[in-house]
Amino acid sequence: MTQEEFSKISQTIPTNPGVYKYFDSSNKLIYVGKAKQLKKRVSSYFNKNVSNQKTAELVKKIHTIEFTIVDHEEDAFFLESSLIKTYQPHYNINLKDDKNYPYVVIKNERFPRVFFSRKKIKDGSLYFGPYSSINNAREIIEFIKQYFPLRNCKLNLSETNVTKKKFKVCLEYHLGNCKGPCEGLQTKEDYDEGILQLKSLLKGNLTPLLTELKNKVAFQSAALEFEKAANYQNKILQLQQYQAKSTVVNTSIGNTDVFSILEEGDIAYVNYLAVNNGSIIHTKTITLEKKLDEAPNEVLRFAILQLRQLYNSDANEIVIPFHIDYPERNIIITIPKTGDKKKLLDLSQKNADYFKRELKAKKMLLLEEKNSVEMEEILQRLQDDLQLKKVPAHIECFDNSNLHGTNAVAAMVCFKNGIPSKKDYRRFIIKTVEGIDDFASMKEIVTRRYKRLNEEGEGFPDLTIIDGGKGQLNAALSAIESLGLKGKLTLVGLAKNKEELFFAGDTESIQLPWNSDSLKLIRRIRDEVHRFGISFHRDKRSESAITNELEYIEGIGKSTVEILLKKYKSVKKIKLLEFSELEKCIGNKKAELVFNALKKNNPLK
Repeated sequence: MTQEEFSKISQTIPTNPGVYKYFDSSNKLIYVGKAKQLKKRVSSYFNKNVSNQKTAELVKKIHTIEFTIVDHEEDAFFLESSLIKTYQPHYNINLKDDKNYPYVVIKNERFPRVFFSRKKIKDGSLYFGPYSSINNAREIIEFIKQYFPLRNCKLNLSETNVTKKKFKVCLEYHLGNCKGPCEGLQTKEDYDEGILQLKSLLKGNLTPLLTELKNKVAFQSAALEFEKAANYQNKILQLQQYQAKSTVVNTSIGNTDVFSILEEGDIAYVNYLAVNNGSIIHTKTITLEKKLDEAPNEVLRFAILQLRQLYNSDANEIVIPFHIDYPERNIIITIPKTGDKKKLLDLSQKNADYFKRELKAKKMLLLEEKNSVEMEEILQRLQDDLQLKKVPAHIECFDNSNLHGTNAVAAMVCFKNGIPSKKDYRRFIIKTVEGIDDFASMKEIVTRRYKRLNEEGEGFPDLTIIDGGKGQLNAALSAIESLGLKGKLTLVGLAKNKEELFFAGDTESIQLPWNSDSLKLIRRIRDEVHRFGISFHRDKRSESAITNELEYIEGIGKSTVEILLKKYKSVKKIKLLEFSELEKCIGNKKAELVFNALKKNNPLK
């Protein structure tokens, strides 16, 4: 839709709060948004100053706009979420977790059964969770079985059936796992009392239950019913052990939802901690894909609603790292700077970071497990994605590594047929550049690498990846041109943050699908060159520190330093040696020099 076309309908757009829906020419819903004031929000998409490329793409595809007016912004908030969940429009934030996580169910029936299920059915049953794994749900079910004698049969225990003695008790009754409500041996009131206690347990609220049990211990003890008192005491211990499995923060913190966010390019990771009476009863991290470069506060707001709905949260306080415009009524927003809530927020952030790293590791592992045929298909896909002339069977990737301008080094890794070819890895000590100059450093190492390959008549790679921005890519191209190799190598830049690929001279970058195997391969190559470069940089720093400290000692040459380091591995270990041990290794005179120098407070003065 052009600005001219939009101007014709702009006067008809309502000013009320509500939801707007964008449809393409085939009448497919491509975007849903909410607004306090519909006319103002929708008009902003057609502003001449829109600089976001993705937003511009969306606007081009808009053919029809529809509106739904609501009374309050909060209503728009929930309606937007519902529409996104139902239709999953292409340009909306995409919740990437599509697993069916297990719930613990209290069935809506007379003498309710308790079991776990992956499906939520609207039949009036109560669902607790979702839990992060089947094992977690099973553990809880097993604990419930030990503590609460509930039935697990599927019999229809209607009042009529029980009164008519239609059923007989089974083995579970004789094992003590059930009190026999099928034969009328347990009243409905007694059974429902257990269910009420179970609900408190699953909500993480154990205080009333523990108080009641302690009262029963005291009552039975006073009545000299010591066996019954011991039984209740044992249940108290079991509950306390169960409670100890939760992360207890501070019992003065009531029902609170804690959220943190971690972003990496177009992907965001949001962690959720559900806190009930000071204990963390649920934790979950979700992955979201941004489609229109949404700001962190927009992504976090979207995720909060999804997670609160998923877990049926009724907490009236939300703890988050920064302010968001959250329209749900009667909700307290807290941005803690210190104290227990800040510790909770930090814990949430740690979980988000761990999830991100674990997810990457799993993806790399899955890629490594590909067979040769599958890897060939991935390379062919990468060829199509980048429109290369040939399949990139031989890929090389360059990266600079320096710390505050010290020990400037660089690394190059080589992948052949999608697999690391470690014998072809190369490390470079920057020789011609002083201080921090990533562009000049990149030009130097690319020149050195391909000058040597050219002189030795070795084959050039099908694809060379330059890890860095356009400046580094241009520096690498300058090196290729100076060697007269223009046209013989294909170079592509990889943006450090957004995982965008770009060729020299291109105005727009190439963004591979976030979960595609071709991008996973690119990530793996990038991560490998980072690892290889950082390890080399670390070695150089260590070597530099070692050399300074030992070779400073007057009368000690390089050969003596090598003997000591070969045997004892580090200066730290050498400092701990007794004089006699040094003497055996390098002789009396040299041992005296080393021993005295290293024992001083500051041997470099």
